[in-house]
Order: sequence, then structure tokens, then C-alpha cells
Amino acid sequence: MAEKAARVVTPYEGTGHRPWVDTAPVPAPLALHSTPVRPEWVDYNGHMSESCYLLVFGDNSDAFFRFLGIDEEYRARGGSLYTVETHLHNRREAAEGEPLRLTLRLLDHDAKRVHLFHEMRHGRDDALLATAEQMLLHVDTEQGRACPFPGELLRRLGAIQTAHDALPVPGTVGKPMGIPGDRGRRAT
Repeated sequence: MAEKAARVVTPYEGTGHRPWVDTAPVPAPLALHSTPVRPEWVDYNGHMSESCYLLVFGDNSDAFFRFLGIDEEYRARGGSLYTVETHLHNRREAAEGEPLRLTLRLLDHDAKRVHLFHEMRHGRDDALLATAEQMLLHVDTEQGRACPFPGELLRRLGAIQTAHDALPVPGTVGKPMGIPGDRGRRAT
């Protein structure tokens, strides 16, 4: 009999969500997650493995979900956010034990989608280690399809958007990947 594999657990599971205070200023960008590089994230090159950068950005997204009001209780009622596209830009290596500090900005949103930008920086020297641009979709998990955010979450997204609109759009946002003259783009 095969054993059931353990599922991926974020550091925020079971913590609920932060209470939303309408009068509280929204930080721009949000700084909701930090972590040291764990030993199990280090690969044969002696630094954090590429898949673990995505894992840490996912934990940062989960911190944002809880800031917004999406937690286990929300998911139990059939709502969640699913990532539909991610672009990672690795800039510098991080070794075991080094501190990581993440920020997140809301680039855009509509009734069903959220466009996020993450930065991962070294916790001591503030060097940019990596960025991630993500498109997420609000879903009804029972029906298995996209659905609009409830009004309360749209209102919160609007408040975050207003604060984050003052930030400059990073130069990598929306850029396709390719080599100039890339043969992969030619029609066959």
C-alpha cells in the first residue's frame, strides 16, 4: 500500500487572516514575509535551488492572501486564488542561512484577476536576489471555474491598488522571454 505524500504547507496555514482596518494606511509595497534560506532549499551548487525561489514567492503570496482576507475559512466556503502564470527573474544567489526579505505590490486587478509583482532581497545588504511577476485568478473551487471576487475583497483590492499605483512599474513587467531574433518566435 502506497503512503500518501505530504502536501506543501506554507508558513501561514492555520494563522487566519489579518483584520482589515479601513482607516489604516496600506504600505507600498507590502512587506509581509521574510525567511532564512533553509538547508533543504540548497542544491548541489551550494545555493538556493531555482524551484525554491518559486516556493518562497508562493509563501509571500499566501501572506498577501491573508492580508487581503483569504484564509482557510474563506477556502472552506469554496473560494481561492490560483496562479495561472509566473515569470521569475533570478538576479543573485542566496546561500544557506542567509536572510530573505520579500515585498509585494499589486500591479492591477479586475473582477476576477490579480496581477502581482514580488521582490526578494537579501535581508542584510538589501541586494535584489530575484523577482516574480504573477497573474492569479479568483476561483469557485466547487465549480472549478473563475468567478468574481466578493464585493468586500474587491473593495480591499481597490484600497491596495490606490496605494500601490504610486509605485513605479518595474522594467521587467509584461516583458516576453526570448533571444533577439529568437527562432522560437518564428511561425512554422
